[in-house]
Amino acid sequence: MNRIEEDYLELLEDILRFGIEKKENRNGGTISVFGRQLRHKMKTGFPLLTTKKMAFKTMVTELLWFLRGDTNIKYLVDNNCHIWDGDAYKNYLHKVISDKDIVRYLKSYSIDTKGVPTIEPYSKDEFIERIKTDKMFAFRWGELGPIYGAQWRRWFPGGKDQIENLINDLKTNPDSRRLMVSAWNVGELDQMVLPPCHYGFQVYTRELTLQERMDEYKRRNLTPNIDPLDLIPTRSISLMWNQRSVDTALGLPFNISSYALLLMMIAKQVDMVPDELICNLGDCHIYLNQIEGVKEQIDRKPYDLPRLKLSDRKVNDISEYTLEDITLENYQYHPTIKMPLSN
Repeated sequence: MNRIEEDYLELLEDILRFGIEKKENRNGGTISVFGRQLRHKMKTGFPLLTTKKMAFKTMVTELLWFLRGDTNIKYLVDNNCHIWDGDAYKNYLHKVISDKDIVRYLKSYSIDTKGVPTIEPYSKDEFIERIKTDKMFAFRWGELGPIYGAQWRRWFPGGKDQIENLINDLKTNPDSRRLMVSAWNVGELDQMVLPPCHYGFQVYTRELTLQERMDEYKRRNLTPNIDPLDLIPTRSISLMWNQRSVDTALGLPFNISSYALLLMMIAKQVDMVPDELICNLGDCHIYLNQIEGVKEQIDRKPYDLPRLKLSDRKVNDISEYTLEDITLENYQYHPTIKMPLSN
């Protein structure tokens, strides 16, 4: 069963049919609707779209980067993840002109006989290559400001680690209504290359019924020599995130899978069963140059969802997970659809 993808495709159709066209946007014209919600039961499969091939490792790498508390694209670039390249490069182009050490960061710099300077910044490809090979350049220009990783792991002021606090609270007070993580730090928004699009999430736990625990036991296909209920957690955990700005064609599929993986990681840390994933969406838009690709995708029939397994390796902190700990199984998909990324 793949209800989440059917609902997602319906959202795309909703935007195409009823969206309002807006031409004055940061990254080009869009059509958009406001205020939508998607829900997914994790027991039905891992919510990775099948109507086009998804860059699964790219999504995982970005989430691991967030959980590390990292805000520099060098980790991403070194791991072949290029989601944030455009934002870093635009920041470079905007700021390099005013940098006091300008010559060091330019491809070329000269002054004509009249004393007029001529500058040539690096191209985007050259910029990314410098990030890879020049540590000082990466330190200066790979930094994106206090975006998600910083807010999740060292909220300022006070250096609060919201992820660690969340996991501790889940272990000690799982019925709390304060199980929240926010990335919308008003005091630091002007220091970020891009204010958070998905700006906060909340988790909710509940006791599982005996029947639910037995169903979970059967789903896991366990055959132990001990009481099966000793192997099944007693609580479930759900996650809901809020998103102000939704690139529905390209960004939202990544967000859905990323938060599903985050839910599974948190559940593993606190010995609970992943239950429901919910997203509350504000400005849901499709860029005008994505419309043809969206129409092609809507005409495709979804396959069954894949499964995802997390390693049983003990980790002291959720940031210690690696790509090798995450295994995607039975992923069947339609061909890639080329759509431009607007950043």
